[in-house]
Amino acid sequence: MWTADEIARLCYEHYGSRLPKQGKPEPNREWTLLAAVVKIQPTADQACDRSDGPVQVTKEVVSMGTGTKCIGQSKMRKSGDILNDSHAEVIARRSFQRYLLHQLHLAAALKEDSIFLPGSQRGLWKLRPDLLFVFFSSHTPCGDASIIPMLEFEDQPCCPVSRDWACNPSVETNDNLEAPEDKRKCEDPESPVTKKMRLEPRTPDGTAHRQSFGSQERGPNPPNVNSSHLTAEELASVTGMTPSGARVVDVYRTGAKCVPGGAGDSRKPGAAYHRVGLLRVKPGRGDRTCSMSCSDKLARWNVLGCQGALLMHFLEEPIYLSAVVIGKCPCSQEAMQRALIGRCQNVSALPEGFGVQEVKIQQSDLLFEQSRCAVQTKKADSPGRLVPCGAAISWSAVPEQPLDVTANGFPQGTTKKGVGRPQARSRISKVELFRSFQKLLSSISEDKWPDSLRAQKLATYGDYKEAASTYQQAWSALRKQAFGSWVRNPPDYHQFT
Repeated sequence: MWTADEIARLCYEHYGSRLPKQGKPEPNREWTLLAAVVKIQPTADQACDRSDGPVQVTKEVVSMGTGTKCIGQSKMRKSGDILNDSHAEVIARRSFQRYLLHQLHLAAALKEDSIFLPGSQRGLWKLRPDLLFVFFSSHTPCGDASIIPMLEFEDQPCCPVSRDWACNPSVETNDNLEAPEDKRKCEDPESPVTKKMRLEPRTPDGTAHRQSFGSQERGPNPPNVNSSHLTAEELASVTGMTPSGARVVDVYRTGAKCVPGGAGDSRKPGAAYHRVGLLRVKPGRGDRTCSMSCSDKLARWNVLGCQGALLMHFLEEPIYLSAVVIGKCPCSQEAMQRALIGRCQNVSALPEGFGVQEVKIQQSDLLFEQSRCAVQTKKADSPGRLVPCGAAISWSAVPEQPLDVTANGFPQGTTKKGVGRPQARSRISKVELFRSFQKLLSSISEDKWPDSLRAQKLATYGDYKEAASTYQQAWSALRKQAFGSWVRNPPDYHQFT
């Protein structure tokens, strides 16, 4: 039907041909991350062919995002006109919501080329049964999925961390989204830069804990840390398996911080440094963020769907991802399974249509050409430090203004004086997606509205979200049973109209 490499290649080609130079990394100086949603459907002739041969499908990128940063809590705005989280996965998902809104417009106008069909209840729509969506990310999601064990027999891309360093709380992972040597550097053990990389303890996305990438200063000396220092429970918590003779010498680390007030990392040396399964927030440069890690968000989407609360008003069932494909980078099937599915697998009593999905997880062997690893390899020993690209690109398969390039949460080039004006809003900001939702609603005669929008007078963004009762019931069940410490924005951040 399709392979991980086919999905990765399609996304890389789309990035190269459909996204503009504006917003992309500066050659030999910057790098970025990529994520996308790909629509899969049988070819027209395949739909009529009932043969037992391989299913022939068409693959189409319907949304794409790049980005590495998010804003601190102090920069959040109650007007909904700033992007709080510009990690590639989040940009791709918000761009996907924009695509879904456009497809609902087509459905409401009775256009045959919509991905939606009429549902069984008034005003509701359902996805065509032959369609599915695959999520692609060029890198392992930050947070829980990035806590990957390193076994002694593996060709390790980094040294184990020293006991002194691991016990020193003043030295933290530098996965700081505002810092120059921050986010996710993909590593290939066979690449010519591996020798430099082995000097530094890193996250799976390659973030150095102690020094900038490629520094000539030596990192901490590797200690004799092995599984004999860990209890069976500690080892099992990291690897997802009981001791079997293979020594776990360390784990990749994530820069995402444990949610304040909840359980925290043990910071023990080596493989027991992190506690797995915890909710985490993305780090900020001195200014704490309220953005949950991408691992946590993907896990939430795997239960509640990718459409969000607003679009659920028009849908009979949530829009789920059928698969997640990761590009070439350090990645663990077990860690991905735990982070995206395992943490929620016992959630029950969900409303009809909602459920914990057994999303397929695959990895490609194809490296993203503008990842940290690929750019570093091309750069070789050239002077100057690599930095993450400060811009984020959003692309949606919509006819009008499909592209959106932002920096610091606003359209690139926005001045302080311009903030607050309509032209200073990203097309995937909360307020603009809400505006598109209202436009959809106004295009439908009131007698054809779904029941959830007819029962009460709604005005604000928060009103409409709360009125999506089945979605809110599912979200409440997920929080109570699995994600109780999830950081939620105060209600006054949803009171815009």
